[in-house]
Amino acid sequence: MSDTAIEVRGLKKSYGELAAVRGVDLTVQVGQIFALLGPNGAGKTTTVEILEGYRKRNAGEVSVLGFDPERNERAFKERIGVVLQETGVERFLTVSEVIELYRGYYPDPLPLDEVIAVVGLQEKRDVRVNKLSGGQQRRLDVAVGLSGNPELLFLDEPTTGFDPSARRNAWDMIRNLRSLGKTVLLTTHYMDEAQSLADRVAIIVGGRIVADGPPGALVGAAATQTRISFRVGRAAPPLPARLRSPDQAVGEIVSITSEDPTRDLHELTAWAIENRVELEELDVSRPNLEDVYLQLTADEAVSR
Repeated sequence: MSDTAIEVRGLKKSYGELAAVRGVDLTVQVGQIFALLGPNGAGKTTTVEILEGYRKRNAGEVSVLGFDPERNERAFKERIGVVLQETGVERFLTVSEVIELYRGYYPDPLPLDEVIAVVGLQEKRDVRVNKLSGGQQRRLDVAVGLSGNPELLFLDEPTTGFDPSARRNAWDMIRNLRSLGKTVLLTTHYMDEAQSLADRVAIIVGGRIVADGPPGALVGAAATQTRISFRVGRAAPPLPARLRSPDQAVGEIVSITSEDPTRDLHELTAWAIENRVELEELDVSRPNLEDVYLQLTADEAVSR
């Protein structure tokens, strides 16, 4: 078997005069959690729908588990699972009944107990859908996508609207999929989610992939600079000239981008001690995936 789950070369899709996807190249390895990131309207949803077989392309080569998804072959559909942002299931069935219903559509489904365990709904297996919390219903959505024992699972915004605790529980559930050997293509607007879960991420802007690689590698490329931020009172004297920003407003948060944070922190704290100034909300941080994302998508944000 190939170790490549998804292979895309030169993918293009237009809607009339609007070019939504402009030559996308992607490779997803078997067993990876792969996150596709991008602002609304960047071509992310169109790309995923082409991979799922729901939309036809104008040009390019696409292979998903060895199939051309555009042909909509039954053997292809039996090997993928799709979890949309909203999944409508019968609200008066129990968790077990819903999963059993969808298991019946596939020739080699996962055992019921295994599906329930992977998504963490053991204590809710006999509870009706309309009695589940939002996070539990989302877990059931994933269970439905898993019921047929897919090799590849498409997860669209799996934790939108979750509170922090529910999001962390959902992350554990997604990591469980890796332990089953599943390949996951994840879309999310939460950069910490992608950085925590994904083996590899791709960022799409204006219909083109502008970055592709392990999250740590993408962040590492931007990690030559450190951000130092703090707040000083209105009565504070001017900062040292080298640390002063020309548009700095008195009493507001000051942010310094530093290539030598040890030296700059020493100078900053020496100035604060000498002038008896309290550096409120002092924070020293390295770039993260969100910083990289915002930088790469800045031009598109301005054009909207």
